[in-house]
Amino acid sequence: MNEYRATNPAADLLAPGAAAPDFDLPATPDGNNLRLSTLRGKPVVLVFYPADWSPVCTDQLSLYNELMPEWQRFNAELLGISVDSIWSHKAWAKEKKLRFPLLADFEPKGAVSRAYGAYDEASGMSERALFVVDHDGKISWSYLSPINVNPGADGILAALESLASPVAR
Repeated sequence: MNEYRATNPAADLLAPGAAAPDFDLPATPDGNNLRLSTLRGKPVVLVFYPADWSPVCTDQLSLYNELMPEWQRFNAELLGISVDSIWSHKAWAKEKKLRFPLLADFEPKGAVSRAYGAYDEASGMSERALFVVDHDGKISWSYLSPINVNPGADGILAALESLASPVAR
């Protein structure tokens, strides 16, 4: 994957407290559409990433796949989103044995990434951005990672933990 500089500063990323824009995108494994609003009542982790098959994206999403018991412990849904096609997603998910949906922000290209402030116009790809959406459809945590850095899961897990605490609800 070619190196590129993000033209979308972190300030453009939707911040905690904002309503998470609803979307309806084709998803693996079957290509049927998934609508975010149908997941209300449980936390949702949105993982925007640049491209299937890239080394950093493979490391990042493979890590999240290994952490499925953690997402389940918080009753959280994990969704990967990039501008790749559903066909690319299906092949990559099968190859990497990913057990969570990958959503194709393919047409119109990057519309959902743009709505979340996570689209890089210069490259035509999603940035490496993370969001935790709470039970009510509000963003409780967001993070923009440098494109060549796997952001890991610590921030996501801390955000999910804060949602699970009685004070946060």
